[in-house]
Amino acid sequence: MVIAGAPPPGGMNEISLADTVLIVFISVCTALLSEALTWVLVYRTDQYKKLKAEVERQSKKVEKQKDSVAGSNELLLGVMSKKKLEREEEKLKMQNRELSLVKMKSMLAIGFTFTALMGMFNSIFDGRVVAKLPFVPISWLQGLSHRNLLGTDYTDCSFIFFYILCTMSVRQNMQKALGLSPSRAVSKLAGAGGGLFNQPSSFNK
Repeated sequence: MVIAGAPPPGGMNEISLADTVLIVFISVCTALLSEALTWVLVYRTDQYKKLKAEVERQSKKVEKQKDSVAGSNELLLGVMSKKKLEREEEKLKMQNRELSLVKMKSMLAIGFTFTALMGMFNSIFDGRVVAKLPFVPISWLQGLSHRNLLGTDYTDCSFIFFYILCTMSVRQNMQKALGLSPSRAVSKLAGAGGGLFNQPSSFNK
């Protein structure tokens, strides 16, 4: 993505390097605020630590059971192992739902906070091109990527689209740097359709 440079042909929408850097800085700050709120409201609580440990244990148990089912040669043994695996997976889903409910309060707090911040920052950067996309977004994304911008150059990027892209990438990398990414076992199950939230691997002592 080209984030700053010379004005596009026609000079209608000039990209400001200061705006681009400021938005990246805002994204870092909001990601830090998000993780701080989540830690205060969720990660440090005994209830969360207990549920998180249970999900980790159950995830490893399901993984072992899957290996057992895959290695079963006898038909009857395979059927019994599969039924046991289904029970363990259902238990994991129940634990994950409980964990999701615990995280819900932080998600609501973060949602209200960022809705207010989004409105404030959007009014500041409204109608200003803050980046240049290396591609033309698909039609249903153009309403967001080209929001309130002049002209028909759909590679021009609005504040809201650039902010969302920055925040998603910054927060994901920040969670890895701070040790808040899920364990390998949980990640593997999530990738297979487990639908687990990102859980911190620290804060559990």
